Amino acid sequence: MISVQNLSMAFGPKVLFYDATFNLNKKSRYAITGPNGAGKSTFMHLISNQQEPTEGQISLKSGERIGWLKQDQFSYEDEKVVSAAIRGNPDLWNALHVKDKLLSQASLSEEDCIILGDQEETILLYNGYDAEEKAEKILLGLGIPEKQLHLPLKELSGGYKMRVLLAQALFNDPDILLLDEPTNHLDMPSIDWIEEYLIENYDGLLIFISHDQGFLNKVATHVLDMDYGEITLYSGGYEKFKKDKILFQEQKKQEFQKGQLRIAHLQKFVDRFKAKASKARQAKSKEKMIDRIELPDIKNSSYVEPHFRFNPERPSGRHVLEAKALTKSFGEKEVLKNLTLNVQRGEKVAFVGANGRGKSTLLKILMNQLPPSAGTFSWMQLAHVAYVSQDHYDLLDRTKTAWQWLTDVSRDRSDQEIRGALGAMLFSGDDTKKSIGVLSGGECARLLLAKVMLDRANVLVLDEPTNHLDLIATEALQRALTNFPGTLLFVSHDRYFIEKLATRIVEI
Repeated sequence: MISVQNLSMAFGPKVLFYDATFNLNKKSRYAITGPNGAGKSTFMHLISNQQEPTEGQISLKSGERIGWLKQDQFSYEDEKVVSAAIRGNPDLWNALHVKDKLLSQASLSEEDCIILGDQEETILLYNGYDAEEKAEKILLGLGIPEKQLHLPLKELSGGYKMRVLLAQALFNDPDILLLDEPTNHLDMPSIDWIEEYLIENYDGLLIFISHDQGFLNKVATHVLDMDYGEITLYSGGYEKFKKDKILFQEQKKQEFQKGQLRIAHLQKFVDRFKAKASKARQAKSKEKMIDRIELPDIKNSSYVEPHFRFNPERPSGRHVLEAKALTKSFGEKEVLKNLTLNVQRGEKVAFVGANGRGKSTLLKILMNQLPPSAGTFSWMQLAHVAYVSQDHYDLLDRTKTAWQWLTDVSRDRSDQEIRGALGAMLFSGDDTKKSIGVLSGGECARLLLAKVMLDRANVLVLDEPTNHLDLIATEALQRALTNFPGTLLFVSHDRYFIEKLATRIVEI
């Protein structure tokens, strides 16, 4: 369905990938993996013809339509749900918008009438007078309640907003569906829903980017891995890909070593006998053999893993936290009711539940950022708590550089310790001088975790700690938290992360 031939992409001296050749087939689901900055989103732009490759080409069959679910669910907050779905056909949506705007005027000029006629042609071309009915049918099919179809998008939950954007991507009946981080901001029920929909209901070609390992394991039938400046196609799910990649790299290393030994053996013969007339022909022949030996290209991986280390300065007491009948209301909306909880040293407690049920609110209460409406809680003696909120900018100062902020909030740590923590989180050289306001989501997450490392706390309270981290960083964080000897309280919708880490689950 999609043919990729000798595809290369570079921005100035930075080469994202080169000479990629493969075919992508209908009814297959391809996960694009790779570190941040490897070119995953760029590849989607190339498929949708929004960017031109440096070299090579991507060929689609004539007439095939593309639907793209982007990470822009907050772009249409004031738009009605149905209208946001119709945006899936931008030409039709624009024609309907221009027509409505013209007809709202008290009178029309001759030029206005010509423009109106052009819009009518576009609307007829795309069967636009049935567009709203079609959009409603798709939205209802995706589980949007009928009473919400004509509400502004901002009144919907994160899970329903994602479904509206999926309706937008599906509105044009796409043969190819592109999804960019489809599980971001979703709770577990919504993630379960989109997995089932993509597996059971969509039979076109799916290409997606995700940092949710559980989602990758469930949905992907193939993996397109961006590493070493190449795009390599693997068959099978994500877990199989990880094993296959390790095996593939080991094979390349062994081939390289065998090739080097063969070359060294032949070169030894050439050096010894090339000056002897009786052996000169053999030496010449072996020189030609050396020239014909092709060594596999062994390069360093593009994946760079941060090094998380959470080492408490001292242990806490056996009893860490006691909460009794905690209740929290916002006006008439009660999000927590009579929550009683006791946490012991060494427990790793995951708080799970649908969006809006009070998980983040609970953590903010425990960190004294919100007062409870009723009930009490207390941290026990020797509990030293470090916290990371879901919204990184709650804790970060955008006006400062990474170095300035970390120095200010870690005053009892030496410059050497701060430099070490930044280096472990992949901030080096000029990166430490970057303004926090221009850092990526992943960089902000790593900067906050650098502070947590320097805090040397024996209790960590983390709200969605894997948000914005790539797969390599997420796996490194999970390993470090598993080895953390203190107590962990965390909120997450990442099922794989929870499964690997939690010793106890509290569902709210």
